[in-house]
Amino acid sequence: MKKNVFAASLVALLFSYQTQAQSGFDDVTIESKSIAGSVHMLVGAGGNIGVSAGDDGILIVDDQYAPLAEKIAGALAGISEAKTRYVINTHYHGDHTGSNAFFHEHKDATIFAHENVRVRLASGKDADPAALPVVTYEQGVKFHFNGETIHVFHLPGGHTDGDSVVWFEQPDVLHTGDLYFKDMFPYVDLGAGGSVKGYIASVQTILDKIDDDTSIIPGHGSLASKADYQRFLDMIKETYAYVQAKKASGMSEDDIVAGGLDSKWDSWSWRFITTERWIRTLYK
Repeated sequence: MKKNVFAASLVALLFSYQTQAQSGFDDVTIESKSIAGSVHMLVGAGGNIGVSAGDDGILIVDDQYAPLAEKIAGALAGISEAKTRYVINTHYHGDHTGSNAFFHEHKDATIFAHENVRVRLASGKDADPAALPVVTYEQGVKFHFNGETIHVFHLPGGHTDGDSVVWFEQPDVLHTGDLYFKDMFPYVDLGAGGSVKGYIASVQTILDKIDDDTSIIPGHGSLASKADYQRFLDMIKETYAYVQAKKASGMSEDDIVAGGLDSKWDSWSWRFITTERWIRTLYK
């Protein structure tokens, strides 16, 4: 299977996954968890949302799907009655940027993201100008907000070509975006500048910057620790080495898929990135 065909199939599956999810949005509840300092975590459908709420207002990291915008706003109001001033997008996928237009048009929030996020959102079919990041950067940006320092920095070519992670310095909380799927095989968007080698490098860079006291908000999954994140990286490295060794020995992609992975990785397979799809990603 050629790379572009594989990437297209993953995009199609993601669209299908998101479409199916939309039918159940009425039943979605946005749950809020206080982590440390000004920082909270919202969990609903799609990517986890990071929140800084305090005297200066509200800043959010990612904003899930568009149909959930009102529910997200309601959850934020439950944390603070302050104005939502800023939105940071960790990358361009719709389960992390879907409510951009709502927060820009109805809450007058300013949207920040890496410049490639704006490029990809703007090039999408029926792109909504209100959903586009207003402020873009190449390497990163820093916020001094709610008495804390919030570092946003870009890591190239991992999940996509526009990945950012967000570190709330004083409470020591990190939002990884989709550079972390806790206890799940990750989605590496090969069609949008992502790569397995780049993903490994990005995760290692992050791990080198944090310590055992850092609380981690993954793109998907429950609140995590550095040990959890290290286990995730170890899984990627081990499965990647395994598939590449099989490939080097002359095995075809389909033959490796047929053989599967060690059973210890069975629990990492999930609806979108099954063991088969993870092997095909690793093979590419």
